[in-house]
Amino acid sequence: MSSAQTDTAPSFHVVLNDEEQYSLWSADRELPAGWRAAGFTGTREECLAHIAEVWTDMRPLSLRQRMQQTAAAA
Repeated sequence: MSSAQTDTAPSFHVVLNDEEQYSLWSADRELPAGWRAAGFTGTREECLAHIAEVWTDMRPLSLRQRMQQTAAAA
């Protein structure tokens, strides 16, 4: 990829919601309500690779907490 292509490549933020679910968001847009920056910005492919590396438990936070409470009560 040439320097000119790199300079014009779209940039994305990795974002995270309150349920600790990840997504991508265009860097030139304001973050949507309920989402916060997860501290990684890059091309679409770089962001998807980062999400694949860090999002190891796909269960929503509320489900993980409920399962921990159930296990602790047993």
